[in-house]
Amino acid sequence: MTQGADKSIQTFEVTSEYEECRLDKFLAIIYPDLSRAYFQKLIKSGQVSVSGQIPKSSYLVKEGELVTVEVPPAVQVDLQPENLPLDILYEDDDLIVVNKPKGMVVHPAPGHYTGTLVNALMYHCRNGLSGINGEIRPGIVHRIDKDTTGSLIVCKNDDAHLKISEQIKAHSLTRRYRGIVAGQISDDSGVIRTNIGRDPKNRLKMACNVHGGRDAVTHYRVLEQFTRHTYMEFKLETGRTHQIRVHMAHIGHPLLADPLYGPAKCKFNLQGQCLHAMTLGFLHPRTSSYIEVTAPLPEYFEKLLASKAL
Repeated sequence: MTQGADKSIQTFEVTSEYEECRLDKFLAIIYPDLSRAYFQKLIKSGQVSVSGQIPKSSYLVKEGELVTVEVPPAVQVDLQPENLPLDILYEDDDLIVVNKPKGMVVHPAPGHYTGTLVNALMYHCRNGLSGINGEIRPGIVHRIDKDTTGSLIVCKNDDAHLKISEQIKAHSLTRRYRGIVAGQISDDSGVIRTNIGRDPKNRLKMACNVHGGRDAVTHYRVLEQFTRHTYMEFKLETGRTHQIRVHMAHIGHPLLADPLYGPAKCKFNLQGQCLHAMTLGFLHPRTSSYIEVTAPLPEYFEKLLASKAL
């Protein structure tokens, strides 16, 4: 199958928060579904320039520089099932709920045609996945970011896909996340209501209260206060791109180690934001019975909470 026919050439201005960021890392932040290794290849082949010059992957970008990247047209891809480990939380003939690990991309994209959750599901389900989202995203009815861990529903047939999609559209799914954020939250609980859209000042990000943004509502609850951080639960009323990450940065408490919305440097050696999609609740598409599935916190998260470093 072919995903797109034309190459994409885009230019991004480096803003102050990315000063002295490695070029390959900077590009991986812009394109979160693509790996640093993929961009290292593009840089080596001369498909990335910085203010008109051809750099090395290790080049440290500076504020105000213009980074131009040419993403080649997607190649003809024959997606292959892969026998990759899956942490299955629930499964029946209509759907499967998996606990996605950190660093795993949900569905194939340029630079990530293997090793994705879809490749693993194709093997496990013997290609018995819904086809509504096309060949490149079989079964995928919603997604979470590459470095966010936790619960994800995947549908095995089109009827299940349509009914779960309706619940997502109606905001009737229960979606509870756990995260660690910077600073101490003054209120034990609260609600963040904004709109979310593309940041007009920084096209790498989403932002709150922008023209054309969509309504976004996040309910939060403090679980434990630490010296410099807070352990929190988030309940999504809507599901906008990067919603929790954007909302917490908006109120001055970005998620720990968030490479896009948090400080450029983090003393904890973590791979991306400390965010976990813990609980999913939904009406079963065939029986209409309510099902709630919970993914346990990942090991790195548990170790952080048990440490005295927060």
